[in-house]
Amino acid sequence: MAFSLRSVLAPVDFGAGSDHSLQVALDLAKLTGAHVHVLHVYQIPVYGFPDGAFLAGPEIATRLSEAAQKGLDNVVARVAATGAQVTGHLRQGNPPEEIVAAAEELGVDTIVLGTHGRKGIAHAIMGSVAERVVRTSPIPVLTARTPHE
Repeated sequence: MAFSLRSVLAPVDFGAGSDHSLQVALDLAKLTGAHVHVLHVYQIPVYGFPDGAFLAGPEIATRLSEAAQKGLDNVVARVAATGAQVTGHLRQGNPPEEIVAAAEELGVDTIVLGTHGRKGIAHAIMGSVAERVVRTSPIPVLTARTPHE
């Protein structure tokens, strides 16, 4: 069975790395006529204290959601202006889990996401969304390393 590329999931976090990986996804889509699904996943912050935890209230959660939607709408409008077939998707939760879940639900053929290429202590502390997606996704993942200035 030959691999075909009809749709691509391009997760974005509005940083330089995801701009680069989105461009890679758009280039692939242009070559194959694929549809690009742009996904942004945001998290509601939880702050842990010795006595318990603080979860952001509904007002803060609403503002975070609205800001995330506005950012996603801006990216989708910019991409659509190039003539690409694009749809935006907003999800709240743990980014690696939500990226894999969205990819499966949308039935995409591949996920294209950026990686910072952190090493050592920075990688140990920050972790890697890309690494977790690569490890858990049943769908092929293409990582696009962020070019360093």
